Parts: sequence; structure tokens; C-alpha cells
Amino acid sequence: MSAVPVSPAAALASPVSAPPSGEATARIGTAPPGTAAPDGDSWGGDGAGARAGAEEAWSGADPDTRIDAPDDGGGEPGAADSGGPEGVPGGEDPSADAADTDGPVAEASPDTVLPAPAGPAAGAATALRAPTMLAPIVPRDGAAKPAAGGVPGAGGPPPGSEAAESAAEPADNLPDPEQVLAAYEWRFHHETLRELVENPEELREIRDRLSEKLEPATDNRARARLLSLRAVVSRILGDLGKALSDGKLALAHAEATGELRRIAIAQARLAHVLQWRGDFAEADQLFEEANSSELPDRLRATMHEHAGRSSYDQGRYIEACNHFERALELRKVEDPGLIARTELALDAVFNKVAENGWGPYPRSKDEILQIHRPPAPAFHDRVQRWGYTNAESEFVVPPEYADVQPFRDQVAWVRRPEAQTWELIDEEGQQLITASAGYLGVGSFSDGLAWVSRDGNGSWIAIDKSGRIVISEGFDDVRPFRRGIAAVRKGGWGAVDKTGKVVLPTRFSGFATALTDGRYVDGFTDEGLAIVDGGGRKGVVDKAGRLIVPPVHPAVVIHPVAFLIGNGNGKWGALDRRGEPLIDPVHPSRGDVMDEIDRLLADTKPVL
Repeated sequence: MSAVPVSPAAALASPVSAPPSGEATARIGTAPPGTAAPDGDSWGGDGAGARAGAEEAWSGADPDTRIDAPDDGGGEPGAADSGGPEGVPGGEDPSADAADTDGPVAEASPDTVLPAPAGPAAGAATALRAPTMLAPIVPRDGAAKPAAGGVPGAGGPPPGSEAAESAAEPADNLPDPEQVLAAYEWRFHHETLRELVENPEELREIRDRLSEKLEPATDNRARARLLSLRAVVSRILGDLGKALSDGKLALAHAEATGELRRIAIAQARLAHVLQWRGDFAEADQLFEEANSSELPDRLRATMHEHAGRSSYDQGRYIEACNHFERALELRKVEDPGLIARTELALDAVFNKVAENGWGPYPRSKDEILQIHRPPAPAFHDRVQRWGYTNAESEFVVPPEYADVQPFRDQVAWVRRPEAQTWELIDEEGQQLITASAGYLGVGSFSDGLAWVSRDGNGSWIAIDKSGRIVISEGFDDVRPFRRGIAAVRKGGWGAVDKTGKVVLPTRFSGFATALTDGRYVDGFTDEGLAIVDGGGRKGVVDKAGRLIVPPVHPAVVIHPVAFLIGNGNGKWGALDRRGEPLIDPVHPSRGDVMDEIDRLLADTKPVL
């Protein structure tokens, strides 16, 4: 096989020969026969009813979304979305025209050539000296044509969906850049595990088209999607400065939507840019933060795959293998593309291990996230009082309290022997709120607020760390704030935001939020959903107060892309994220329903 053309920058660094014939080719966005989902992903299933139900699920609040190809703009229902992030009035940002067509890369620079990692984790140093532009991205035949829209079996998204809007052909009859990206087949270099690029001008044209779509976009969802996609293209082109700017702005817009999935995708795309720049600590932290257990397994699998590549770049080969293994476990259904990419990655890992050894021992999640460990409560036997100790079991806050609570949000409630009320201290033991405030009942701080009560039984109000009353309404019972929302009871259960505004009327019997991973959440999930109890029947609400599923089901469990429902007679089915029927309640267990959902999603391939 002849040598693969490389850019002049590559020649200045470390020339790379063509990958062997066994290199991985990942299908992205191809639509096999059958009903297509947004972004070109097709649902499995044989019957028309299964496909129709799957279309309903796909077009709901939590559709599958690529990380390296267009997402469909779907988000959690009821999410607010106006204006831009702070410092970007009206959704405008200074990089909106940053994608001017560039000439061919002619020389190595800090933006196109990564430094070799230093220290013991430098096993991949040789591969990383090559810049990002290596060899071809190969479009499939007809990839530049937009998919037919909305016709079952035609390969297009359902009409009226946000995916259909992004797939609409522009007035100038040029192909939509998001759909063109979705139709590419990516190849990866056998040693660097990075996309191969031969025709940078084609990608620059796509980037220019993304910029044209970005200019009139004013809502946070669209700007988050388009900016992060432009960051993807710039990264692959080796323009890492532009990619970093777009990635950061995309994350700001995504965070303004408050949608978990959209934020996670923006985080992962930005992490990929940081990885290529060699900013591994920040990249790994973003990959870890993005990979929430509330996301669809197929999306989490993709994130693990690329977190593994970041570990590979650092010479952390045990950690890389752990990520690749986890990706395969999460994907569950047969995925030839993922298997091929994993085999390619493992071959590269074992070649590096043969040269450099396995590298550092795998890090824990807390180490990757660089989570600060606050002092821990400890009882002093001699003085018979409570204090706080550090990791070396040394008292850093003196043992002088009759009762203490763990540190949360950098503060903790403590009670002195002579007092019945609580005071608030920081991690150095400095007093922030005195016992004279008169709080007999206190809750831990979360999101900067804590619930307190002067009688310890009711009339709960919310205060900040200075003691200022933020929510003066007295509630009978409360739960901690979670992503800006707290469950409260006054007669019945409802919810308020951090200003005290009622977002869910207090008319339910309680919250019973169960997730398919086995967790129970006291209120709302990170995604902004909660299961409410209305007289013994369960339903689903979102953090905007919208009733998605009326409380008519004996049992409900939140799935990453659906809602599992039990009929009370041992049979389970599923609703889509709009509350419409997806799978009839005829299965004997929740696991069987989850397997059926995985089967419906068999052809979906989110790719970073």
C-alpha cells in the first residue's frame, strides 16, 4: 500500500505511513432499510408498530444524539431557552465568524502539533508528535444529499421534529452541513487512534456552512449544537485554537438550556479538543463529568471509548483498557463498528505496552475529578467531644462540639454543648452563622442554600451561607436543592426553584423517583425529571412543572430514553419521552422491557 498523503506539518513532525488494511472504519449516520430516526439513525424491529412506536420515542425529549455528528436539538421537555450565556448578549458570540476559510497547513505550530507527554505517562509520545491532519475522511456515495424527510423507509427524520428542521435543505440548494457530517465514514489511524484527513478543503467548506447556519441562530440549543459541531470540524482540521473557543462557547450555551444530555455532549466535544491539545487533566475531568448514569447507555459507551483514547494518549494503558471494556459492556447489542474500533485500539495499546509497559495505575473517579475531600467528623475519646480530622486523622477543627454534621458545600452545621441551636462553620472552623440565629432544625447546604427551621418540626425556610433568608415561605417538609430545584410539602408535595417560585403545585402525595440503574432520587433527577405519586398512582413531571405522564400507573421507572411502566399485575411496558405508548405492558420484568428498548436502538451509533 502506498503512503498516505500527509500535510506539510506532518512531515515536519513524524511522517506516518498508511494504516494497514485492517484499520477501523466507523459507520456514522448510515440508514439501513427501515424507519429512520433523526440524524439518520435507524430503529431496529420488524413490525410497523414497533417502528412507529420507536419513532415516537426518538422524537421525544431525550433522543439519541451523536457527539461527533449532528444532534437533533431535542432536549428535556419544558426547558427554558432564551438569549445566550452570560457575557454573550442575545446569543451572539465573538467567534461566530471565526471559521473563515484557511489555506492548507504549511507548518507545524502549537495548535496543530501536540507536545510529547512528559514523565512516566509518556508511552504514546511518538504517536502524538504527529499533527491532527493525517489521511482521508471518505464520504459515502451520495453522502452530500440530504436524507428524504419523514417518509417511513426513506431514511429521514419524522416531519416536524427538530432533526427535520436541521435536515431541511437550505434555500441555496447546497447540502446541509450537519447532514453531510452525519453521513461521513470515519477512518482512524492505527497508532494515534485519530480521524484521518486527506481533503481538508472539503471540511473547511463544511465549517463555513456551519458558520452560515450559526449566524441567524439565536436560541441556546441551536448555538450549542452548531458551535460544538464547528469545534469538531476545527479539531479534525488541526485548528485547535478555534476549536477550543467554539467548544467553550458551545458549553456555555448548553449550560444555559439546563438540559443534561445537551450539556454532556458539549462537555465531551470540548474534552476531545482539550485532549488533542494535550490538556489531559481538564479533558479527563470533562469526560468523567459528562458520563452521567442518567444518559443512554449507547451515548455513555461512546464517551468511555473516547475517554479511553485520552488515557491511551497519556500512556495510561490499564485505564484505557478499562474504558474500552466498559464501552463494550454498555453497548450490549452487537455493534461491529465499536468492536472494530476497540480491536484497533487494543492492538495499539498492546504495541505500546510492549515498548513502554502498562504505565501508571488507574485513577479513581475522585482523582480524575480532583474532588476536594473536606475534613471528616471525628469523636475525641478523651474530651468526649466532636471535631473534624484531615486525611491523616489529625484534628483540623478542634473537638469542642456536642453534635456535628458532615461538610457539604464547604460548610457544616455544629452544635455546642451549652446550646440547643445550630451554628455554621467553614472548613477552617470559622463561624459563619451563630447559634443566636435560633435554628433548632437544619439541613445540609446544596446549590448554595439550606433549609432551616426555628422549631425543628415545620415552617422550613431557605437561607444562604451568610444567613440571609432567600425563601421565606414556611413549608411543612422539604428536600435539598438539586440542580436548582427542591421538593417541598405544604399540604401536598410540589417543587420550588432557588428564588422560591413554585414550579410544581403542591398537590401530589409524594415523590417516588426510581431509575433503571437501581437508584432512588429524593425529588428530581439531574435530567430534571421526577416521578410523583397521586393517590397511589405514579406519573412523571419535569422541572418546569409540565406533567409528562399523568399519575395513572401503578409503577413507573425512569429509563434514559423512555419511561418503564408496570400494570400492577407483574407486567411491564414502556412509554416514550412524550408519554406516548412505546412497548405494551406484556413483559414479565423490567429487564425484558429494557432489552426490547435496546433492540429497538440496535442500529443507533452515537460517535464522538
